[in-house]
Amino acid sequence: MNKDLISGFDLSVSDINAIFSLAKKLKKQKNSTELLGKTVGLVFQKPSVRTRVSFEVGARQLGAECLYLAPQDIQLGSREPIKDVARVLSRYLDGIVARTFSHTHILELARYAKVSVINGLSDLYHPCQALADVYTVYENAGKFKGVKLAYIGDGNNVLHSLLAVGAKVGLSISAATPKGYEPDKEIWQEALKIAKKTGTEITHCYDAMQAVNGADFVYTDVWTSMGQEKERKKRLKDFRRFQVNAKLLEFVGKKYRIMHCMPVHRQEEITDEVMESKSSIVFEQAENRLHVQKAVMALLIK
Repeated sequence: MNKDLISGFDLSVSDINAIFSLAKKLKKQKNSTELLGKTVGLVFQKPSVRTRVSFEVGARQLGAECLYLAPQDIQLGSREPIKDVARVLSRYLDGIVARTFSHTHILELARYAKVSVINGLSDLYHPCQALADVYTVYENAGKFKGVKLAYIGDGNNVLHSLLAVGAKVGLSISAATPKGYEPDKEIWQEALKIAKKTGTEITHCYDAMQAVNGADFVYTDVWTSMGQEKERKKRLKDFRRFQVNAKLLEFVGKKYRIMHCMPVHRQEEITDEVMESKSSIVFEQAENRLHVQKAVMALLIK
């Protein structure tokens, strides 16, 4: 594996398989010693429930100490140059998990840090979320070939990461977004190239009903992410036809599972009825963040 995990594109198929294999083992074995004597630092510009808790608990279950550095502690990119922060933290820590607004901050941290940098979320990618999601798909379906995941909503960092990881393992993805909210063109083209090699299908449309047809998994995310609050009124209008609800799910046409990366804005992108249905595996996804990220840390942090 590479020194850092910045996006799913950094991983080979064998890397992903190694992560999933170790995650399966660590899910059965709560505490272990893979990182005994190590210290992991969480450098966060954004607050979080799942990312912070899963990394903190995961590091400690691997035998490591974990240090949470809140936005006011580091003030990444404003108080002092990121390249200075990266080189100083490298002398104190054995690994860095960064959660930032700007993807360029992740890239600069990784460039100057001597220790592994793991992307805990940026505006462009959310690789650990996608790895946990795809692992959850495998747990439920037992395979990737012939399995379809329909993504309904914003063409954001979560979709970008699902495309990267899904294309590599052979998971078909059908994305539906409103016009003007498409995934990044370069990321989309890169995913298409990989999909052609792995023989999987990746498609995009502007019709949620078309996207969910024949899907095994239906996935959605919030319409207004952190930092986009000023756009909320417009987004609620633009996304109104992309709610995952009982009516939309009539177009699936087969047994399906419901997925969401959380936090959930109930009655916006997904109805409470669907969220609480027997088809929902949302909380399985959330749990798997812990196990998959433990595997990532164990494999990357030396």
